[in-house]
Amino acid sequence: MILAGGSSSRLGKDKSLLEFDEKPLICWAVEKMQLAADEVIVVARSKDHAEMLQEMVSKAVFTWDSILGFGPVAGLHAGMRYAKGGLVFATGCDLPFLNPRVIDKLFELAYEKKGYDATVPLRLSGFIEPLHSVYGREKMLAACQSSLIANERKIRAPLKLLNINLVPVEQLQTLDPGLLTFFNLNTSQDLEKAKKLWPKWNCTNIQNI
Repeated sequence: MILAGGSSSRLGKDKSLLEFDEKPLICWAVEKMQLAADEVIVVARSKDHAEMLQEMVSKAVFTWDSILGFGPVAGLHAGMRYAKGGLVFATGCDLPFLNPRVIDKLFELAYEKKGYDATVPLRLSGFIEPLHSVYGREKMLAACQSSLIANERKIRAPLKLLNINLVPVEQLQTLDPGLLTFFNLNTSQDLEKAKKLWPKWNCTNIQNI
């Protein structure tokens, strides 16, 4: 699942349409996700937004936030409701260096570790990556529904209702030494840095994923 409905207030641009190598970021995201998942769901912010993105992207299915303007919890809710698989990897559309090998590993850990509702990367700082995680579809759908009813908009709200397997990012570093898979675009400075990193990363990684 790719959440593409954010307001991008800090960046001031629709992140899904940012271009890398003359291709919108949403296209890169879908292509990489197709290497790691049986189906790719793009969650837009509205029906009109979904129809606009659908003109650019093939081999993905589209839906939109269950509550307009509510934020990522509504996006996760819509995507989980639409998904067919028992496990769903959820991410944003603003990760230019998304690594399918890391996604594969998180799915692998989710299958291996029974009894958990989510597999969530944990950074050394203690920060977690809820939009780079694998969720049990039914449990996450119920958790998002509860958060919507309680008017809790923060993405951590549904996670509080789940039994989470926290995966230290060091376990993923052999697959992505720089851990750039977690690099997301929030500011113009982030975008400038990503544009500088992209040519080298693209040459060394695209052929291997």
